[in-house]
Amino acid sequence: MKTISVKSVFKTIAIIVIVLSVFSCNNGSYSENLKVADVDLSEDFETIEEAEEMASFKQDGTANLIETPVDLKIIKSASARYKVASVTKATEQIKVIAGQYDAYISDLRFENNLYQKENRFTIKVPSDRFDAIMDSIGSVVEFVEYENITTKDVTEEYIDLQTRLKTKLEVKARYEEVLRKNARTVEDILNTEDKLRVIQEEIEAAQGRLKYLTSKVSYSTIQIDLYETVEYIKEPDSYKKSFAAKAKNGLSFGWNMIEAIVLGLIHIWPILFIIILLTVILWRRLKK
Repeated sequence: MKTISVKSVFKTIAIIVIVLSVFSCNNGSYSENLKVADVDLSEDFETIEEAEEMASFKQDGTANLIETPVDLKIIKSASARYKVASVTKATEQIKVIAGQYDAYISDLRFENNLYQKENRFTIKVPSDRFDAIMDSIGSVVEFVEYENITTKDVTEEYIDLQTRLKTKLEVKARYEEVLRKNARTVEDILNTEDKLRVIQEEIEAAQGRLKYLTSKVSYSTIQIDLYETVEYIKEPDSYKKSFAAKAKNGLSFGWNMIEAIVLGLIHIWPILFIIILLTVILWRRLKK
């Protein structure tokens, strides 16, 4: 009986182990077949916004650690006032110099009074030729009244805009992916499109600022004032006409009178015709 009871116990334990093994296997296969639930659209928005904030934080946190770039973005500008012997001649010489350095004159204003002649104009010149054209202009003038040269380093702003623009483009791509895959209802579509509109406006603003900075960095601005002193002549209180002027006015008056007479006769030609006809008839009767 003892032997039989021990065997029964072993059999019972073996059956229990087998049952537990089968049960654990069934649980594992069940968990593997579970379907993953769809992600809510609001959770997608929060994830994208958090990614954008983290990218911006990372950028701001590491901005001071960036080494100074080789290609600095410098905006150069200058304003100068020069005295010259002849404003007209000096202006033509500066135009020739500008053409040699691939520069151009954007606007020009000439003034002339009893004391001096003055010409003010603006030159747009490539930044790498700024110093060369300033030296060439200085060799044309007689006297330098003043020269003001200013520079503005926009390298940090330029890099910051480029980085932010790259981040916003990536965020835009994520919103577009959400619109294609996760937006199911009309409300989801409208919310995604509204966020795309906002990010697109920010992208266009950054692109516009980058374009403006690139233009200002590429071409420097030089404001030039040229002046020429003239001998002062007092303006007379009254003017007297010369004989030639009077003769000219007389000829003009006589010609105007002839024109007036001819035009008057043309206007009253029917009356003249009747008068001439009556005169001829009366003359013939008197002659008979």
